[in-house]
Amino acid sequence: MKKAVCTGTFDPVTNGHVDIFERAAALVDELTVCVFVNKKKKCLFDIDERVDLLREATLHIDNLVVDSYDGLVSNYIKENEIDVIVRGLRSAGDFEYEYNQAQMNKHLVPEADTIFLLTAPEYLYISSSAVRELAQFGGDLHGLVPKCVEIAFKSKKFN
Repeated sequence: MKKAVCTGTFDPVTNGHVDIFERAAALVDELTVCVFVNKKKKCLFDIDERVDLLREATLHIDNLVVDSYDGLVSNYIKENEIDVIVRGLRSAGDFEYEYNQAQMNKHLVPEADTIFLLTAPEYLYISSSAVRELAQFGGDLHGLVPKCVEIAFKSKKFN
């Protein structure tokens, strides 16, 4: 059984993320979307909210499971016998960062490979940080995020 993982903070999950998940799930037997704790980031949604939003946004993907983890990606991969790491790329800048991460993961877990999926053109401009900023100023999120995320933002209070 081929198992893959997509990792990130997903604060929040966007339609671009969901597109990558759908395409990655078609390539493997089981895809895990794992929400990682990133101590460098101050997240708007807590980890439980992000997991719940991901579960709701991906209900239609039969071979996808959502998990969370506080630690190194390499440890998660070893503990869960993951074969493939899937990363989405929007730009050349993403590639430079992701390439270095992939090399480090290959060093730490030689048996796991990283594959890159290019973001669909209609999602190139969407990022979680841009969505959060747009939401802070009351912007329209329709078409950028799953409906469950649109609804979740309505309950958030911004300073």
